[in-house]
Amino acid sequence: MSRSSARWFFIAPSIMFFWIFGQMDKLGISVIVTNHSFLRTMGIINRPAEVGFLLTGFTVVYSISSLVWGPIVDKIGPRKTAIIAVTIWGLTMILGGISSSYGMFMTSRMLLGIGEGAMFPASSKYVANWFPKKEYGRAQSTWIVGDYIGPAIGIPLIVAIMISNGWRASFWLLAAFSLVISLPMFIFMTRDDPSKHFAANEAERDYVRRGHEQTSNDNANRANVFQDYRYWMIFVVMLFDSALFWGLSFWLPTYLEKVRHFSPALMSSWTSSAWLMALAAVLLMAVLGDKTNRPAVLGTIAFLVAAVSLFIVTRTADGSMAAFMLDISIACVGAILEICQMAMVRYAVPATTGAAAGLIGFTNIVGGFIAPFIGYLVAISGSFNSSIIFLMGVALAGVVAFLVIVPSERRAKARAAVSAS
Repeated sequence: MSRSSARWFFIAPSIMFFWIFGQMDKLGISVIVTNHSFLRTMGIINRPAEVGFLLTGFTVVYSISSLVWGPIVDKIGPRKTAIIAVTIWGLTMILGGISSSYGMFMTSRMLLGIGEGAMFPASSKYVANWFPKKEYGRAQSTWIVGDYIGPAIGIPLIVAIMISNGWRASFWLLAAFSLVISLPMFIFMTRDDPSKHFAANEAERDYVRRGHEQTSNDNANRANVFQDYRYWMIFVVMLFDSALFWGLSFWLPTYLEKVRHFSPALMSSWTSSAWLMALAAVLLMAVLGDKTNRPAVLGTIAFLVAAVSLFIVTRTADGSMAAFMLDISIACVGAILEICQMAMVRYAVPATTGAAAGLIGFTNIVGGFIAPFIGYLVAISGSFNSSIIFLMGVALAGVVAFLVIVPSERRAKARAAVSAS
């Protein structure tokens, strides 16, 4: 009997669109805060710290709810979790669109954080339940691809809608994406595991089952992922990567408009290209990660490239060069996220994947403090350079964290070579 591919035709697309629309909802705020009408409505014109706190409200709740959703997804399964989450954040987009004050809009962002907190644990649980170990890199990349397709197409779309119909219209479209497209996909296309899916035949179920047995054998000496020091180093790495992600993604459009004096259309193009480059980096790391089995080495290189790129931004007077280097930095952030998620699922045992992913998702709490901190640095220094130098230091700290894991990879590769011989 030939093996079906339900995991690739039903599960992977559902997870990918989960992240495409989730990231539009999440990161659309980075260009919405450049809209003068929005800033006037919220009463935050020329108040960068308050603008940054819009991200704080979201990310703090988002991070804490990731911890809460982790055990929930292990208990009720990824399908029910995703259905509940998409419903919540679709409704919060409607609330954001009708907001008439800073406090009301902040409430909508915090509620969005509750719904989107399920993204990390639900996605990782789907991967753990549906894919064998040797496919983890490619499987994780399907949702991380969505992580970057979302802003790549969402940012220019939101800018175009704001120009033609105002900022509120962008929220109506985002709500429709989640409630009309993503929600039905989880209801009708997914199940918690292959044994419950109408399109997965016995050959595919056996293939996935044997892949899980290999993972269980590899992790036989551990009751859960939290006993592996490599997991905790990945947690530390994700703290640094989250700082870079939120610091760069939230302030990039503002930096390009206010410092490099780009038009809204040019800003939109460079911002979109950053996410497309991140998408390419994710796909590259998915292939290299599965091929080399050395994620920490790849992560070390990515952090170094990010640090060098940020340094160039502070030294160049050419706006296009600065934008390109910032795009490279965001691409490196994407590469590191793919590496960390791949490593986390490799180190985990299936029973604790949701909780492990939820804790990794908690690292996004850093973003809640990075955004207003950068706004504060800009306010007191009158320049973005001090903030960029700070982010460069964060990237170098990530290099150190990855280097702690490198020796374990070398030992694992040596053991594999001995076993093969």
